[in-house]
Amino acid sequence: MPVELKDVQEVAEALGKKFDEFKGANDKRVDALEAEKGKLSGQVEALNGKLTELDALKSELEKELAGIKRPGGNADKVVSEHKAAFMQFVRKGKDDGLGELQAKALQTTVEADGGYAVPEELDRAILELLRDKSPMRQVCSQITVSTPDYKKLVNLGGAGSGWVGETAERPATGTPALAQIAAVMGEIYANPQATQTSLDDMFFDAEAWLNAEVAREFSEQEGLAFLTGNGTNKPKGLLAYTMALTADDVRAFGTIQNVKSGTAGDFDADDLVKLVYTLRKGHRAGATWMLPNMTLFKIRTMKDLEGNHIWRPGIEAGQPSSLLGYGVTENEDMPAIAADANAVLFGDFRRAYTIVDRIGTRVLRDPYTNKPNVGFYTTKRVGGMLTDSNAVKVLTLSA
Repeated sequence: MPVELKDVQEVAEALGKKFDEFKGANDKRVDALEAEKGKLSGQVEALNGKLTELDALKSELEKELAGIKRPGGNADKVVSEHKAAFMQFVRKGKDDGLGELQAKALQTTVEADGGYAVPEELDRAILELLRDKSPMRQVCSQITVSTPDYKKLVNLGGAGSGWVGETAERPATGTPALAQIAAVMGEIYANPQATQTSLDDMFFDAEAWLNAEVAREFSEQEGLAFLTGNGTNKPKGLLAYTMALTADDVRAFGTIQNVKSGTAGDFDADDLVKLVYTLRKGHRAGATWMLPNMTLFKIRTMKDLEGNHIWRPGIEAGQPSSLLGYGVTENEDMPAIAADANAVLFGDFRRAYTIVDRIGTRVLRDPYTNKPNVGFYTTKRVGGMLTDSNAVKVLTLSA
């Protein structure tokens, strides 16, 4: 039962009255005659015990009131009610009170074109499933924002430094150059279908089904976009950024360095070794390879000058396979071996590329378009951006 401020005030007033009675009785006990001492002492002890009870009750009421008023207080109950109402909407199409619960839980209202926001718990579950399914999400940085866009400042260097004597004047240093980069955002959608009969089945886990269906559709679409997307109504992919053969210290910010194999449509072990050492030592500590399965198949047959295979399987439990000592991420969205293909990536992808998720997946229930099936038109905004063009290198199969 909710606690109101007047409840605490009433207990506090009662506590004050009892304390006044306690003081009066105690004064009488001190000044009373020896004959009346025993009677007054009993009254004082009774009042003293009542004071203790009232004081404890007041403290409990104040704590409960503070918990309700605190930002986020009673949040678990609101979130639970929102989730229950949303799943009722999924199963039965009933949205009674869902808009109000959504506004309380997410501080958002129903959009003009219909649909409801997925409860935060389910939204995060979808993101976790996406991370498991998408190779790019497994190795790249990910952030979640509440605004439609995301921008970041990057320090390009330029702050001067040098050596001076102990008493010599300190010359002014140069001003660091800053660049602002912005995530290229797009709206992705999925439209999984289920029969009303299955939704009515109490043993059908509608929550798990919706999460899995949406995550599968999203991961297939966005995984390709994070790698090769052109930035039109979708994220700009890592391989869509400008490339140049020049080194890090002379190449423009935002341009990725690529290394040519020297043979159109082919490469050898030496090209992979060169790619490793083109990357700065600081980036190699967290670097991994990214390539498709058939390219990895070709690499498994390659040997170094001493006749050792450059690919090593992870024999021990929990130990991943490695290529030249670095982990391998298989990504079937990577270009296949062909002339001029950007067939192999090597770098610290967490520093190189950032995936930006806008919190809030929305669902529009459609029982009419594809009868007797019920469609769940699900949308979310997601983007990506190159954050450090020096942290990744590309092997281009060109002469």
